[in-house]
Parts: sequence; C-alpha cells; structure tokens
Amino acid sequence: MWRLEDLFYVLGAGGNALLGIPPLDRPQDAGLRVMAALSDPASPLAPATTIAAAPLMHGTAQFSGIISLSAGGAVASLPSTRFNAIELWSEAERLRAAGIVIVGMAFAQPMLEALDANPGRWDLSALRRIASSGTVWSMENKQGLLKHLPACAIFDSLGSSEAVGLGVSSSGAQATAETAKFMVTPNSACFTEDGRRVEPGSGERGLLAVSGYLPLGYYKDPEKTARTFHVYEGRRWSVPGDWATVEADGSLRLLGRGSQVINTGGEKVFPEEVEEAIKRFPGVRDAAAVGVPDTRFGERVCAVVDMGGMAPPTLAALSAHVREHLAAYKAPRELVVAPIVRAANGKLDYKGVRAEALKALGLPA
Repeated sequence: MWRLEDLFYVLGAGGNALLGIPPLDRPQDAGLRVMAALSDPASPLAPATTIAAAPLMHGTAQFSGIISLSAGGAVASLPSTRFNAIELWSEAERLRAAGIVIVGMAFAQPMLEALDANPGRWDLSALRRIASSGTVWSMENKQGLLKHLPACAIFDSLGSSEAVGLGVSSSGAQATAETAKFMVTPNSACFTEDGRRVEPGSGERGLLAVSGYLPLGYYKDPEKTARTFHVYEGRRWSVPGDWATVEADGSLRLLGRGSQVINTGGEKVFPEEVEEAIKRFPGVRDAAAVGVPDTRFGERVCAVVDMGGMAPPTLAALSAHVREHLAAYKAPRELVVAPIVRAANGKLDYKGVRAEALKALGLPA
C-alpha cells in the first residue's frame, strides 16, 4: 500500500542519479519539469515512447510507465498477449521507441537471439535505453545486446514493488556491468539479521534494505508487514528478503532470495548464482536450480536446464563448468533437461520447477 506522494517521489521525482535528474522540491513542480523537457530534446526526460514489453500488472512495467507518463512521454504495449521478440523489435522500429522495459533474461535472451538471427533487419537507431528490474540479468547477454545496439544504455535496477531502489547498475558499449553486481543508492544498505550494517569487504552476508519513501505495508496483512518493514539505526527500512554481500568498493553482490535458498550440509546455496553459472555453459538457453532431498546433506543441488532443442550436457561436464565459477558444494549433483516455462512477468515458479524435477528423478514430492 503506497501513499500517492511517496510513490510519486520514489518514481523519479526524488531524482535519478543514473539519468542525471535532480529531485523536485515540491510535487506541484512536476508540470514545470515536463514543460522544460518539452522544450529541450536533449533532456534525459525529453518526451519519447517507451515500450513496456513486460505486462503492466508487473511493477517493473507499471512503475516505468508512470515515470514515462509523468515526463510527458508515451507508453506502448505489445499487440500480442505472449511475448515475441520479433514483434518487439518490429514495434520498436515502427514507433521509433527510445526505451524498452523488460524483466531480465526471460525477455533479454529471446531479444538477443532475434538480433543474432536477423542482423540489420531493424532500424533501432532511436533506441537509447533498455531497462530491467525484478530478476537477474547476465553480463554476457548485455554484452551481446550492446554489440547490436552500441548507442544504447542498459539499466539494471535491483528492487521490488515494496522496495524500490535497492541498487542500480548501468552498462554501455564501453563497459558492461557484472552479473548481479549493483551500486548502492543513497537510501539502500545491507544489514545482518540482528540489525547490524554489513561492513564493506567483510564477506559477511546480509539482507538488502531500502529506506526513504516507503509503502505503508501490505493490504490487510499485518504479519507480512511486520516481517518486511523494520527499524534500524532509527529509520524505517523495507527488507524484502534478498541476501547480498558488500564488496570492498561498497558495491553489492546479490546472492538471491532467502525463501528459495538450498540448504546442503548446512551451507546456503542461492539458486540465482548457480543459475547464472549454468547459463554460461554453451548451448544453455535457460536454467533453474532447486534443492532435492539428500539423505546425507538434507538437500542437494539439482540443475534444470532448457537447451532449446540442442544436445544436452552430461552432469559431469555441467558440474565441472559450475565449479570453475563457484565453490564445489554449489555445483549440481542432479541434472534434469526440460523446457522451462516462466510466468508472463519473467519470473520462475520454483515450486512448480521443483515438483517437475522430483517427478523426473523419481523422487517423492
């Protein structure tokens, strides 16, 4: 539940460091900002068309749409009810779109495959920004997109509908941000479960939190509100459950959502980091990592891999590949090759994927 003024300020009126936009002093000055943008085509907020490739029921597309409309721009949705990368690029060309809003790899991978298969097919010279939030987006995919779109900037925002602005990263043709690495925002931090701020370079895990303009809580759910919103250092923070470490330079290294963590022999394994390592294996189109029962360790890591019709890897080869990037205990001990179906918002149904993996392995649910 957001108060309108809080949501107004958190969606750009409070400033946007990436785009060089200063905060407004008063909500009623928003109209003046729009008028200034209308008179200056070089302004970061100059009116333009943004395509919301993700469904508008998802916070990423909805919030990005509000930002665009508040600046006097237009928001376009795709004609089809299912995402199609060919259609997206065709619409981007037809509308001379300046921005595209997606939700991570579920959108970005088909987009890259379409560009690779159709080099030079579309005139995308008007495109300046591709933005994503809500899920991990790999560095390799960003690099591939930027080869086709050298004048484009990629903005990867870490946050959720109850915690806007946990972290940000930006990529361009000259420098691509690492997977799951974000810079902190002025109102974000990382805290241990007992409320201590994680020290940069300590290697300690903590929960990401954001303060400043926040929701009142969840509608008619005081228990979930109490679990998510906490007071640390005399301020109210939203703590949605994402774990991270803080690098020596102050940047955040996202580990993943605590509710999906795999506990193997007492060690916490976050699915997202395993999935990103798996996706670097040649031919892997999409991947999920889930925990399956293990009599010795409680759970063991199972990789569910979508090869898009290509020959699947062996478990040994895939595990050896993951160990090149992560600790050995995070490497998969089981392998299931199957199509991975994501929701319209680009997110995985981990419960459903795990059920399918258990069925394929002949293990009890």
